[in-house]
Amino acid sequence: MKYLPSQLMSFLRERGAKHNVAILRRFSLTLFCMIAIYSVLFHLIMEYEGQYHSWITGVYWTLTVMSTLGFGDITFTSDLGRVFSIVVLMSGVIFFLIMLPFTFIQHFYMPWLESQKKDMVPRQLPSGTHGHVIIAGSGPITLNLADDLTRYGVRNILLCHDPQSGLELLEQGYEVVAGDHDDVRTYKQLRADAAAMLVVLDTDIRCTNIVFSAREAAPRLTIAAGVENPDAGDILRLAGCTRVFQFHNVLGKALARRVLNTAQRVSIMGRFGNLVVAEAPVMHSPLSGMTLLECGLRESTGVNVVGVWDRGVFQLPQLATVFTDSCVLVVAGTEAQIRALDRLISEPRHEGQQQPPAVILGGGRVGLSVAAHLQRRHIPAVVVDRQAHINLEGTPHIRGDASDLAVLEKAGIRTTPSIIITTHDDDANIYLSIYCRRLRPDAQILCRASLDRNVSGLHGAGADQVLSLASLVSSSIFNMLSPDKLLMINERLSIFRYTIRGPLAGKSLKDCGIRNKTQCSVLAIRGADGAMHVNPAPTHVFVLGDALYLIGDSEAEDKFRAHYGIDEDPGTHEVDLS
Repeated sequence: MKYLPSQLMSFLRERGAKHNVAILRRFSLTLFCMIAIYSVLFHLIMEYEGQYHSWITGVYWTLTVMSTLGFGDITFTSDLGRVFSIVVLMSGVIFFLIMLPFTFIQHFYMPWLESQKKDMVPRQLPSGTHGHVIIAGSGPITLNLADDLTRYGVRNILLCHDPQSGLELLEQGYEVVAGDHDDVRTYKQLRADAAAMLVVLDTDIRCTNIVFSAREAAPRLTIAAGVENPDAGDILRLAGCTRVFQFHNVLGKALARRVLNTAQRVSIMGRFGNLVVAEAPVMHSPLSGMTLLECGLRESTGVNVVGVWDRGVFQLPQLATVFTDSCVLVVAGTEAQIRALDRLISEPRHEGQQQPPAVILGGGRVGLSVAAHLQRRHIPAVVVDRQAHINLEGTPHIRGDASDLAVLEKAGIRTTPSIIITTHDDDANIYLSIYCRRLRPDAQILCRASLDRNVSGLHGAGADQVLSLASLVSSSIFNMLSPDKLLMINERLSIFRYTIRGPLAGKSLKDCGIRNKTQCSVLAIRGADGAMHVNPAPTHVFVLGDALYLIGDSEAEDKFRAHYGIDEDPGTHEVDLS
């Protein structure tokens, strides 16, 4: 009870409280006038009947009748009095039993409860908070980033300008702070000067305001932001943004890099120093139908096949693993070894020879980005979209519905080696994946997903590779936040660093059983002298303090963490995500 007055005062200071109090005041005044009028009429009718009562009795009778208590100790004897009693009784039912409770609940009790709930969303972080990541934005991609950060043990705070939305996120298990995006005090209360990073995922205009306000509060804060309009990037940098990502362009580049090119099959995904990780699709290559033992890639090129993607399923290859057309090899080695593999499995293109154009379904931002990057790689393409006017800069455009067979045939669906589905609607992408796979069982189908939860569905629908925008955002932020510690290279697939501690020190790679226990593969070892040993021999002995670089999907990494833990300190070396 001692906190009630302070709670009421806080509630009354809120926006909208004056309006609610005004309604309650008017309703109370109406009731008071009704009671006063009924009390006067009570006296007049009682005098008409020859009965005399005090004014208090009049008020008492009015309240008992309006509240339907009706003690019956004071009654009228005339018809006029009884009619008056009925009027008072009916108005009491309406105003006392219906309108009064609902008015009180709607304009006082419920707003007061909402005020109490909003107070549950904190407005600032405790002093001493440091190393956290602040995320400003809303939507599924923002929440996906928060989930990924939490999974890797990185404390993250969602900045929410609406306390009600913040309460909903709080109930879902997220750590939330309420505050105005354009208020410098908000970022001071978020301890931005001690934060590891601020990630801004909002509209370009609001992003600029957020970055400008945060930079004023924390001059040395690392700020990463996503933009929709390429021209907004320069404005955000002027506002103080450290790194600007145009995620739709990055997604388009990643999709274009995976388009089948018989003259250059291997595409580099990332680098750790001189360790290079790349992908190589098996489709229509000399490796199709061969086992890992039969192809002899390590003996002929030096690369190590560290994993195989097959329609969204990642597995560690065995010697008897057969490479089918739907497989994509994940290989690791030095730059020279990767180039040797590319020369081995690629087909030299003769002068004047050109492969049939790739078909891009969707002319939005991602589709246009795919077309532009394919043009840079000298891979012909054609875009299918309903809009008549698209700025494609030389790439042919077929206007029409991608579900129309005549339109697809006009675009070259029967002869194309690759189909890239880039619409922003995951439901439409699943539909088109099923349709295109039925039309072209032998074609490469690449697909864009907006949300991670739809990746497996798209693979099941027939897509060979699916790139998720949500995962791309998370990987970009992780690769910036923890260089040389974590490199997310695909949906649920990442390369991570582990510093040798007690359990592994003195053991050889062959004896430690990392692969059998965790389903992770060791790609390289960096010694205390800084030398990087790519694809180490099975007899290599681990030394205390050596840095291991391992690859695995999310389940394998969780197993590794359960067995050996994971590095807590962020790295200091730059990672190149190609």
